[in-house]
Amino acid sequence: MADTDPAGPVMDRDEVDRALARLGAEHEAIETSLLALQDHAGRRLLEGARLTGVTAERWTSTEAAITLLWTYFDAYTGVLRTAREIRARRRWSSREDLVELTELLRGEPVTVAGSAAATANAPTLHGGRAGPGVLSERHSLSSLVDRMNELYASSLDMVVAADAVWSALPARIDLLSAELHRTSRLAHSVGVRPGEHPAGDDLERITRTLTKLREQVVSDPLAFWKPAEGSSAPGGGKPDTTVYDREARALEDVRREIDAVLAVRQDAEKRIVRLRDVLSRADRTLAEARTARGEVLAKIAATEVPVVSGPPTALQEQLSTAAEYRRHAQWHRLSPLLESLEQKAEDELLRARESLTAVTAPLAVRAELRGRLDAYKAKVSRHGLAEDPLLVERYEKARRMLWSAPCDLRAAEQAVLRYQQAVAELLGAAPRVPGQGAGPDGHRGPGA
Repeated sequence: MADTDPAGPVMDRDEVDRALARLGAEHEAIETSLLALQDHAGRRLLEGARLTGVTAERWTSTEAAITLLWTYFDAYTGVLRTAREIRARRRWSSREDLVELTELLRGEPVTVAGSAAATANAPTLHGGRAGPGVLSERHSLSSLVDRMNELYASSLDMVVAADAVWSALPARIDLLSAELHRTSRLAHSVGVRPGEHPAGDDLERITRTLTKLREQVVSDPLAFWKPAEGSSAPGGGKPDTTVYDREARALEDVRREIDAVLAVRQDAEKRIVRLRDVLSRADRTLAEARTARGEVLAKIAATEVPVVSGPPTALQEQLSTAAEYRRHAQWHRLSPLLESLEQKAEDELLRARESLTAVTAPLAVRAELRGRLDAYKAKVSRHGLAEDPLLVERYEKARRMLWSAPCDLRAAEQAVLRYQQAVAELLGAAPRVPGQGAGPDGHRGPGA
């Protein structure tokens, strides 16, 4: 027999023993991996689940790949067993034994028949298909190990990805659904219901979305898997939580809205009492303005006095509505109404105060003229001119005008100004009246 054959140079006994030791270690490692895959929780879940979509498609391929894996492994085991039996025939293997062992260990001793469909369905690492199948395959032990590693990696990738999604998302969805249920009950207790409040509509939409999301995650977990870019390791990636995160944020927004409504429920009585007080002060101020307007019309002549409006009945009606909402626990309606009323009540109080100021302005002008007249009289007395006939005459004239009713403010102001001018002339200084040139008597002060 020649020294070479299709398997290459004949191996010696040491090479055979080393090859058998290496193949035995590989066999043990492969068997351990296959058994772990067989017992993987994700594989068992996939096997018993009603799958849809991309997960159903890939699981069909993965099942075929796992079946082919065991077929390859059984063939590998058979060849290894045969090689070990040949080596165990005698301590010092004959040349015929070594030739046979060389053929087994280095040649293509493994023929797998009828595996074309399984090979065609077997997925690659990221979900693609293997090359076109053939009716039978011939493999060396090393190429068979490479093929098993490839099929194992693609199968494990699919199983780990599905298991990762199932481990992460359904439990989180259930927790969020429980929180959604608590929030919905609380919302119902404060009158936040679908069709009556936007937050109620949001809760209804979130409920529908989470129910549908859980169904999709359970039946098609790979639809919610994001492979890691550039990673070839089985299970490289993470669950896609985009929809879950969006609904979690939406629920948090609703919770804040419900908290705001709850806050209204807690301090509604205080706010309504405060509103009544503000509107009452506005009413009293308007009543005071109406009284003051009658006094002004009686005491001041030749002036326009603004009309004072009545109390705002619309605000009182809205306040009664707010109290009704509170009695019937319609907090979701009470909240925006109170906010609107609080601003309107403050505006109404400000308007009432401005109305009182505008109405009493003529009385303020008369009081200022009286004060100015008395101040100049005191000044004249300090300079010993209190008995001056001109000053006495002009003072008495201005005084009669300012203390008579009705008072003509324009004439009284001119009388006070003439008195000031006379005082200034006697004291040697012109009156400092802004915008005033010559007085009624034609006199002009220095610097005019």
